[in-house]
Amino acid sequence: MWTRDFRLFFAARTVSMLGSAMVPVATALGMDAAGYGATGVGLALAAWMLPVAGLILFGGVFADRFTPRRMMVGADVARTLTQAAIATLFLTGHPVLWQVLVLTAISGAAAAMFTPGVAGTIPRITGDVQRANAALKVAESIMQLAGPGLAGLLVSLAGAGVVFGIEAAGFAASALCLLLMRARVRVTGEEPVLVRLREGWQEFKSRTWMWAVILIWAIFGITLFGPLIPLGVELVKGAYGQTAYGLVLSAGGAGTIIGGLIALRVRPARPLAAGAAGMLLFALQPLSMAVQAPLWVIMAGHVLGGVGWAFWSVMWATSIQTQVPPEALNRVSAFEIAGSIVSMPIGQALAGPVGGIFGAAQVMAFSSAVALVGCVVLLAVPQIRRLARVPA
Repeated sequence: MWTRDFRLFFAARTVSMLGSAMVPVATALGMDAAGYGATGVGLALAAWMLPVAGLILFGGVFADRFTPRRMMVGADVARTLTQAAIATLFLTGHPVLWQVLVLTAISGAAAAMFTPGVAGTIPRITGDVQRANAALKVAESIMQLAGPGLAGLLVSLAGAGVVFGIEAAGFAASALCLLLMRARVRVTGEEPVLVRLREGWQEFKSRTWMWAVILIWAIFGITLFGPLIPLGVELVKGAYGQTAYGLVLSAGGAGTIIGGLIALRVRPARPLAAGAAGMLLFALQPLSMAVQAPLWVIMAGHVLGGVGWAFWSVMWATSIQTQVPPEALNRVSAFEIAGSIVSMPIGQALAGPVGGIFGAAQVMAFSSAVALVGCVVLLAVPQIRRLARVPA
């Protein structure tokens, strides 16, 4: 598994993940401290997610045309500049909302160009796709464990701008590592963009197990994933203070480390069925906040939810990377990512207003119910339940 190129790719992802793990906390606390409240936090998160959802299909096509590595390096350079600019806004005074939203949107557009190439790169630089995905998930989880708590500490000591500056440095280091990779992928995207998109769509819709999962994830985006951070920070910070929310996210990171380590060792014959069963634990994250449990109970719920989320993520990524032909993988990955996140900005933008009408705790209770029902539906679809693992 640990080829030279995979080591460089692993390093690139790890250093950028640290900054990425810190930014949700910095965004939530920084925008809240600037007086924009839960609505401002939701808008900032949606400003990043919306261009990702809108442009990621083109990222898959461009990865074929210009190679994934070039697209990822260019995206990292762009994000280095945007995050440095956001850091400057926070460090030099009161950040203006529209400026933060514009820079965040540019960063999201760069992420849309970066992400589809990941799926197409991993099978080409390592011989064990599941273990590679699990190793990346463990590294991401360690960063998620350390990042939120560190972000909460840095925001309270020095302000949100420092956190955005660290993320900018992480993206710069990632670009350097990707430049040093030796793997070369032949350019395959000479056809017009619309033709390549249509071919990718045909590959995507021909797999019932894939589009069925994405349909459920679209519902999750509005009702579960979207409200989780904007309303979660309101509930936890209101009850236990600013640093507590970073601790809660760190607990979720600890759970994903455990889930990733389990995925390194366990090779279920039916990976999506096993992943969906594990994902049932994710309902504990919104539920623990909805019932306004003691802080240690909320953290425990996030640990267990993180275990389920990480195990599902590895099973899902491995299924895509081993079930889809390599020549179509970038585009199919773009379709599945777009479908997974396209509805999340809606949930993020609506979280503040809907929480104001019904109450944040009530919305989180509804989110936990949706999580349980969605996982049961996943297990009820025969094509998902019966999908067999492809041997390494």
